[in-house]
Amino acid sequence: MNFDFLLPVDDAIVAHTALLSNQSLGKSIHLHSKKNGMPDLEKAHIAIIGVKDGRRAVDNLGTGDNFSGIRQYLYHLFPGNWFSKIVDLWNIPQGNAEEDTYFVLQEVVTELIKKNIIPIIIGGGQDLTYANYRAYDKLEQTVNLTVVDTKFDLGNIEEEITSESYLSKIVMEKPSNLFNYNNLGYQTFFNSQEEIDLLDKLHFDCYRLGEIANDLKLVEPVMRDSDIVSIDIGAVRRAEAPANKNAVPNGFYGEAICAIARYAGISDKVSSFGIYEYNAKLDEKDQTAHLIAQMIWYFIEGYNFRINEYPFTTKKDYKKYIVPIDDTTINFFKSNKSDRWWMEVEHHHTKVTKRALIPCTYQDYLRARNQVIPERWWKTFRKLN
Repeated sequence: MNFDFLLPVDDAIVAHTALLSNQSLGKSIHLHSKKNGMPDLEKAHIAIIGVKDGRRAVDNLGTGDNFSGIRQYLYHLFPGNWFSKIVDLWNIPQGNAEEDTYFVLQEVVTELIKKNIIPIIIGGGQDLTYANYRAYDKLEQTVNLTVVDTKFDLGNIEEEITSESYLSKIVMEKPSNLFNYNNLGYQTFFNSQEEIDLLDKLHFDCYRLGEIANDLKLVEPVMRDSDIVSIDIGAVRRAEAPANKNAVPNGFYGEAICAIARYAGISDKVSSFGIYEYNAKLDEKDQTAHLIAQMIWYFIEGYNFRINEYPFTTKKDYKKYIVPIDDTTINFFKSNKSDRWWMEVEHHHTKVTKRALIPCTYQDYLRARNQVIPERWWKTFRKLN
């Protein structure tokens, strides 16, 4: 069992937790400790894991060394009216080689997902997203990956995996489980036009920081169709999250990144969630640790409000809208439970019709009524070809 590799909670944290209010989150989270061993995973919904490896985090030396501050701030918070059982498995240690860390993380994530437990990963370099993605190899499913980052981190397929090149490995290496990649919050001047054009040719969905800042609701349908969510804390502006050597002046505000985390949590499809590139050495007054703790809180809050309506097997709880556009017809579905929207994509081959049901917004429906095919419909249609 690969859980045997995990380090237990520090004694100082155990002592600190004992002093917390009985209503605090720290008193309800089940800890992996020396005294009590690994917590019982039966009926657990969410597992927190730290990964103490930042060797391939480019220009961010020190990341992955200390997650205790994040835990302490998280434990101090108070839960909402939650039903979820949360366990903190504490930390995966740095392996002899980076691939050893990847292997343990991959195996742990696979095991948790098989048990219907969502891992919340605290890193460490964002290259750990690659190991998270590879955990789905044994699950035999296609994967939609959403990354919140100022850069695409494509790098060069010929280079070793780093925090700035892991995406090319995910896209190009076999087995290829990736169906869609989304980037939220990229800043144009940090990405070459060649990279932007390449992701467009691959029919991936990328949203500039300004687009999302102007309309945060764009995030909801993206998260609703995601399996893996990976957040580089450097996507948050330096003034709000200084604990990253690559932090930049522009980025998401604290409340926006927390809302994004909540959208990820509320998605019925998201099955793993990670926050990477935290560098405790640079954390002024623990500001970033406090913010990450709140991001985790918002993710868990979202999880506790999941409606479990997607993917749906019956359409009796949905109202169907048929929109003809030129020689194409798009079927839209609106949930009677949540008022959320989906659209159906059909691609007719010679003998086979491929179908996909993808989340969308009410605005997508209105555009279709005005004879404008939504961009996400077109990209999915081309992928089905």
